[in-house]
Parts: sequence; structure tokens; C-alpha cells
Amino acid sequence: MSARSRDSGPYGHGTVRLMPESHPTPGAGAVIIVDGRMLLIRRARGAYADHWAVPGGRQRRGETMRAAAAREVLEETGLIIEVGDPVWVGDILDEADPPAYHYTVVDFAATVVGGELVAGDDAAEARWVPVDEVRAMRLTPTMVDLIDELGL
Repeated sequence: MSARSRDSGPYGHGTVRLMPESHPTPGAGAVIIVDGRMLLIRRARGAYADHWAVPGGRQRRGETMRAAAAREVLEETGLIIEVGDPVWVGDILDEADPPAYHYTVVDFAATVVGGELVAGDDAAEARWVPVDEVRAMRLTPTMVDLIDELGL
């Protein structure tokens, strides 16, 4: 599948040019820690199914990164959040050459402002995990990078 973009000069207005899906897919997630517990979801499908991670997913066209993080948290956990500053930026890709998938992800600090915790969408499970137990979970590889960055 290809995406269409306009291109005729530095601002991209004019003729239509097809762009292959060889570009990374943007994604956003949320890091939520309350009373020494981190919100994690167990992935139900896709890459790293049955692994634990912060809630998040693909950004949609026309959606800001912060709005994507809030939507994904709502879809996966039932919680309504207020999105803060970025706390981690990284890439999720396989080791094939070229990679079969490539996501560029921004994880934001966030606070819960409403909703009820319930797993949904591509989350098989959602739970609050004591921060000192997070490393013992079966984590996605980038979660290790994230908790290292956070100093947990």
C-alpha cells in the first residue's frame, strides 16, 4: 500500500508523488506511575504478543502524538489521561534487512484523570505493577530501554 503526498518544491504543493511504505510508522505511548505502581498492558497480538509494555500504538493521520497516546490508553485500558512531556523516544524494528516493521515511538508521562481500568483493544490484560517488580515481567525489548531511561 502506498501513501500519496503532494510535491513540487520545498513545501510539497503541486503534483502527486507516491511514497512507499518503507518509512517508519509513528507511534505514541504513555508512562503512568501512581503510588509506586506502573500501568502495563500485556499485548494480545502482533509483535511481542504476551509481552508487557506501557499502553500505546500507532498514530493516526491528522492526530497529534499526544492525542494518539491518550486514545491508545483509553482503548487499551479504559482510562482517561492527561498527557505530559515526552520521557522516551526510540525505534521498534526487527533485525531483518530491510526490517519487516519499523515504528518510531514517543512515550509521554501521563496522569489518570478518569475512567476504570479494563483491558481492551489489543491488550489481553491491563494492570498496575509495583515499579520494583516491572523488570521481572516478560517485557518488550524497548520496555527495558524505557525503564533504564527512567532509572527504575
